[in-house]
Amino acid sequence: MSVRACVFDAYGTLFDVAGAARIAAAESGGEPGAAEDAAAWADQWPRIAEDWRRKQLEYTWIRACTGAHTDFWQVTADGLDWALEAVGLQGAPALRDRLLALYRDLPAYPEVAATLSTLRDAGLRCAILSNGSPDMLDRAVASAGLDGAFEAVLSVEEVGVFKPDPRVYALIERHLSLPPAQVAFVSANGWDACAAAGFGLTAIWLNRRDAPLDRLHAAPAHVLPDLSPLPDLVRSL
Repeated sequence: MSVRACVFDAYGTLFDVAGAARIAAAESGGEPGAAEDAAAWADQWPRIAEDWRRKQLEYTWIRACTGAHTDFWQVTADGLDWALEAVGLQGAPALRDRLLALYRDLPAYPEVAATLSTLRDAGLRCAILSNGSPDMLDRAVASAGLDGAFEAVLSVEEVGVFKPDPRVYALIERHLSLPPAQVAFVSANGWDACAAAGFGLTAIWLNRRDAPLDRLHAAPAHVLPDLSPLPDLVRSL
């Protein structure tokens, strides 16, 4: 086995980024606030979740390109504000506050804990490399019950720029003392997996949504539907 470590993106890969909107809708019975229509919120939450994630990522790319860095919590809040305004819910501060609170405690995908345990039992080193700020990542790992699952939790804040800047991927070798070829990098973001492949990492794309492959300068070595097949794949590498 030439791969000695598995490094994971966090949001969308380990943690379900639609979870905040889904949980808020379920716990409120569809009611976003006294001034809002309950049925409208029940219908809107999938769109809000989708727009929120899209704008969050777009803002990281724009800030990386322009050098206007801020932390991931700020772009998360900015993305939510755009998504709420897009459906006319910018006047629902209680809903906004609840969604942001839930985002700090996103659920892990169902297969995450068992997959990480199997990888560690096989002698693989596990780490996170994420756009998330350190406090966000610490909170997410703890709330998902994954304390102790990772040798390192690495944040882009160490280099002050978001993915896919190469300085982010270079953090892996800096902290794990492994060359890129000995690291499997796992992400549910196609663009992230492509960029990691271009950096020289053994990139694995979790295509959770059965999407087309991004047309970029490099491509992931492997594509999986979720994390469950990962231990067998890594053992074969």
